[in-house]
Amino acid sequence: MSAQIGNDDVHSELGQTTNVWVVIPAGGAGTRLWPLSRAARPKFLLELVGEQSLLQQTVDRLTPFAPPARTLVVCGPSHAAGVARQLPTLPEANILVEPAPRGSGPAIALAAALIARWDPNAVMGSFAADHDVRDETNFVRAIQTAILAAAGGDLVTIGLAPTRPEVGYGYIERTDEVLVSASDRHAYRSARFHEKPDLTRATEYLASGRFLWNAGMFVWRVDAFLAKLSQLQPDLYAAIVHIAAAWGTPEQERITEEAWTNLPTSTIDAGVLEPAAAAGRVAVVPAEFGWSDVGDWHGLGDLIQRDELGNSVRGDLIQAETHNSVVWSDTSRLIALLGLENIVVVDTDDALLVIDRARSQQVRQIVDRLRDLKRHEV
Repeated sequence: MSAQIGNDDVHSELGQTTNVWVVIPAGGAGTRLWPLSRAARPKFLLELVGEQSLLQQTVDRLTPFAPPARTLVVCGPSHAAGVARQLPTLPEANILVEPAPRGSGPAIALAAALIARWDPNAVMGSFAADHDVRDETNFVRAIQTAILAAAGGDLVTIGLAPTRPEVGYGYIERTDEVLVSASDRHAYRSARFHEKPDLTRATEYLASGRFLWNAGMFVWRVDAFLAKLSQLQPDLYAAIVHIAAAWGTPEQERITEEAWTNLPTSTIDAGVLEPAAAAGRVAVVPAEFGWSDVGDWHGLGDLIQRDELGNSVRGDLIQAETHNSVVWSDTSRLIALLGLENIVVVDTDDALLVIDRARSQQVRQIVDRLRDLKRHEV
């Protein structure tokens, strides 16, 4: 049986629920957007699309669900000051600093444990800090549906309708079992999560109509999530509950450092969502709202306005017979291109990148090489 909720009832239903909290994991360095994105200047703090950073845009689009007092950002020590500068209305205590990167699993679990301590009946949504959303109306409608679905105790994820046979994303397979209906929106029982496929399988996924991109957007009751975490990852559960109990006390820093050091790196998908889906406790809300993970220079080029030859340009460019290329300059230098196709040129004060646009995903290899060479300055 599915819950039937009319379009006019969604806001009133949300108004009767417990508080909604928003968690924004802000990690990683965006290595595939080097040299613009660096370890000390990650992509979520950059103004890549629009006049605000990706982090600021994320917070703004989530304000219909949670004010700054119920918004948490989880980040590393080197990024905490930048987060605070960009989000002046966010209480300082709402910036949760993880001592070292341990993946999305511990970061999201810590936020859930703290929310449960402060607001035991809360519903929590987790949304990456570095994604782009073009249709905010449909985004809000999808999250409303996810909140309603989470009320029954399921862990809920947003699944993006695929627009191409993408091999760079994980997929969620849905069943035909409808758990919640809200006008033209539905939450379905999830069958399973799938790793990044090859092109043949991705094409089959697209044709089936049952597979959705996993965009890393999750909604759940904190008590339901922590119960599942204690079952699936008891060591992680014990550690984050221990940290949460000491939070705000003189022992917070010591206990957090000690407990965090021993945590293995894990993702929320592999550690919780995938086994929970296999047990039939995950719901998925299909949605379309112009989403991008802004994952590499090829993808960013698609988000920037293109000229009549298909070139995406930020900076001073003069070109002839150059097509479908991405040019980004942070300098005052003129860039001149002649007779080129499908390339990326990124010019910063201390580094210049020129690559085949089709190989944008491989930019991280350059960053790995720089690390090996101990070129820490870049």
